[in-house]
Amino acid sequence: MPIWCQERCRLSSRPNLCHRACGTCCARCNCVPPGTYGNYDKCKCYASLTTHGGRRKCP
Repeated sequence: MPIWCQERCRLSSRPNLCHRACGTCCARCNCVPPGTYGNYDKCKCYASLTTHGGRRKCP
């Protein structure tokens, strides 16, 4: 798992789910926004991935 996902999911209430989703998004986009929340403008691909329900896939 990328170290960026460890930082991104550090404060998550569901760390296993967060790490899995972040890892998938990181593999597709080759980037993870900085910090534990938000900052989607730093990685547009990461922000654009959505679930079938239209919600953000990436934490």
